[in-house]
Amino acid sequence: MHNQSKRTLQQHRTSVTPAEVLRAARAFFAEGSSIYAAFVEKEGPNHLVLRGQGGEEIVIAAFADQGGTAVSGSSYMFDQQVARFLTTLAPAA
Repeated sequence: MHNQSKRTLQQHRTSVTPAEVLRAARAFFAEGSSIYAAFVEKEGPNHLVLRGQGGEEIVIAAFADQGGTAVSGSSYMFDQQVARFLTTLAPAA
């Protein structure tokens, strides 16, 4: 079991909609190199839970927030990939 206190929570604000964020996350992590690929395990209207190599969990959430979308991403080992994904999203105005 992973030590939850070592999880990394990253946040970003973007001008795209929550649905667009989740579509982008699904594509980004599916197209990653085989070592960093992750696939949707669970999803809801505002979140995705992806599972990668070795059972690694990545959680992406997106909510409309005052003229933009607040996005958060959390992972135990894929924190660099989460950071890269967040930089692909257009910043909020």
